[in-house]
Amino acid sequence: MYKPVTIKDIAVALNLSVSTVSRALRDTYDISRKTKDLVSEYAKKVNYKSNPIAVSLKNGRSYSIGIVVPELANSFFSQAIAGIESIAYERGYNTIITQTHDSAEKELANVSHLTQRSVDGLLISVSSETKDYSLLKRLNEQGLPMVLFDRIIDEIPTFKVTSDNYTGAFNATELLIRSGRKRIAMLANAPQLSITNERMSGYLKALTDHGIAFKPELVKNFGKGNNSDRNISAAIQELMAMKDKPDAIFISSDRISISCIRALRKLNISTDEMMVVGFSNSDVVDLLSPSISYVRQKSFEMGEVAMEMLLKLIESKYPVTEFETRILDTELHQKTS
Repeated sequence: MYKPVTIKDIAVALNLSVSTVSRALRDTYDISRKTKDLVSEYAKKVNYKSNPIAVSLKNGRSYSIGIVVPELANSFFSQAIAGIESIAYERGYNTIITQTHDSAEKELANVSHLTQRSVDGLLISVSSETKDYSLLKRLNEQGLPMVLFDRIIDEIPTFKVTSDNYTGAFNATELLIRSGRKRIAMLANAPQLSITNERMSGYLKALTDHGIAFKPELVKNFGKGNNSDRNISAAIQELMAMKDKPDAIFISSDRISISCIRALRKLNISTDEMMVVGFSNSDVVDLLSPSISYVRQKSFEMGEVAMEMLLKLIESKYPVTEFETRILDTELHQKTS
C-alpha cells in the first residue's frame, strides 16, 4: 500500500529536526541556504507533497479560488481562465470553475455554492441576465476577496480589469467607414452589460466623427434567451430585408460573430457586399469564410492580472481600501483579402 512521504520521514533521513525541515520547506529566513537546498533536493527526490488539508487548517485558508464565467466554450473566457490558472498554480492555489450560461439564477447558485466551499476569493464576469447585484455586494461587504473581470459593475468597490472596449469598437467602426461603408449595423450583447455600453459608445463616436447619422433600427441586442444561431440569423434576415439595408456589420461579441458568419453564408452574402468587423478571440477566426477583420482582446493577460489582483486582497496583512480598474489594450486585425 502506498504511503506518502512525510516531513518526519525527511527529518529522520537527513538527521534534522521536524521543525527545521518544516521551516526549510517554507523558505523561512532563519534557515541557512545550505540546509534549504539539502531539504528541497531530498524532498524532490522522494516526491514529497505537502498536505493541503493540514496547510489550510494551519493558515485558515482553503487555497481554492472560485471562478464564475458566462460560458466556458467561449474562446475569450477559456483563454482568460488559462491566465488565471497560470498564476494560481504558481502561487499554490487551486481553482473551482463554474459557468452561468448567462443566467442570473445560475450565477446566484454558483456564487452561493463557491462561498459554501469556503473559497479564499472569487473571480467573476457577470452574466448578461444579472441586474440584481445584492449578493455580490453583501459578500464584498462581509470581506470576501473579489475581483471583477471583463464584464464589470460600478456597484462594488474592488479591483477590476477589463478591455479598452471603447477604443476597440471605435477602431472597428472607423475601419468600416474608411472602407466606404455608410450604413453600419451593430450586433451586441445585452444592453445592461458594461462591455456592451462601452462598445456602443465607441461605435457612436466613430459615426459622429465621420458625420454619419445614428440609425437605432440598425442595432440588435442579444442576451440570454435570444442569442441562438436561429435568432441571430433572423436578425440578419431582418436587416437585409430593409429598404435601406446595411452595407456593413460591427459585431461586439465573439459568440455573435461566428453565428453572423454562418447566417451570411446561408444567404450567399459575401464580405465584399457586407463587410464585417467583430470582437473575436477565437483561434479559428482567420479560417472563417467569408473572412472578417476582428478586434482581439488580451484575454490571457486579463486572467493573469485578475488573479494577481485577487492575491493582493487575499494575502494582504491589512484591509485594502484603494482599488484599481485596469484597462487592457485591444488589437485590430484586418483581413488580408
